[in-house]
Amino acid sequence: MAVKFFGQFLVENRIVSREALLRAIKLQDEKNLKLGEMAISLGFVTRSDIERAHGAQMTKDMKLGDLLVEMGFLTLTQLDEVIVRQKSTHLYIGEALVLVGALSNGQLQRHLDEFKQDQAQYVSERIELPDGVANARIWEMTADLTYKMITRVLGLQFRPGKCQTVATVGTNFMMAAMDMTGDAEARYIISVSEGLQKEIAKAVLHEMNVDAEPGEVLEDTVMEFVNVVCGNVAAKASQMGKIIDIHPPVTIHPPVDGLPVPDGQTALCFPIHVGEGDRMELILLITN
Repeated sequence: MAVKFFGQFLVENRIVSREALLRAIKLQDEKNLKLGEMAISLGFVTRSDIERAHGAQMTKDMKLGDLLVEMGFLTLTQLDEVIVRQKSTHLYIGEALVLVGALSNGQLQRHLDEFKQDQAQYVSERIELPDGVANARIWEMTADLTYKMITRVLGLQFRPGKCQTVATVGTNFMMAAMDMTGDAEARYIISVSEGLQKEIAKAVLHEMNVDAEPGEVLEDTVMEFVNVVCGNVAAKASQMGKIIDIHPPVTIHPPVDGLPVPDGQTALCFPIHVGEGDRMELILLITN
């Protein structure tokens, strides 16, 4: 896959060493606080408040800060203070590499420009579907909600690749699918590698380690994530004047040569680049 993070780009081009990148990532982890952690550190909320708000995010398309205000845990003034503090203290990977001595400021800017040029053909700042897709607004919304839930529910950093039409759905460690019927019809599929299945399980089960969990439990967590996303899709579609019914999720173990797209359907593939060695995709099998 050609989509990369900046740190991966630098290592692959031998601009910085993997050891230097790991030191920079560690520095980032120590410095950067998520919004909830920052609100806790400022004494505005408790960890229990954050957990309740995260639970509410499963059914509401709202940012954590807005939910904390709606639920009465934060005032608007406090939220503004949290956001300002978070932005003013945020350390980007390039800045961290400068601080650990792997790059100079001049080198950072030059390599950032090279990175943006390298990635321009693969990454889009907005969701763009191929021409002629029926109910395009619904499927754009579906992809957008998927990206939001990856960030809010799973807590994963990712880079979305450009949407493409495929004739065969590529194989992966597992897939979880949900059929959507009504005014717009499609099979919604999340395809994940083994490592990402575990990351999803950690987020859904609120566990630091899931290595001892049975395979069925790990698969159930991916299906639960699909259930959360599609539930939000159905609610959002209703606001757009479209009725979508969702059906129970199922697990798919695709053959090594992938899944052929059935006649009468269009398959849209949205690559989701999470990290080196892991692969995640959103696939929409849209009924024509």
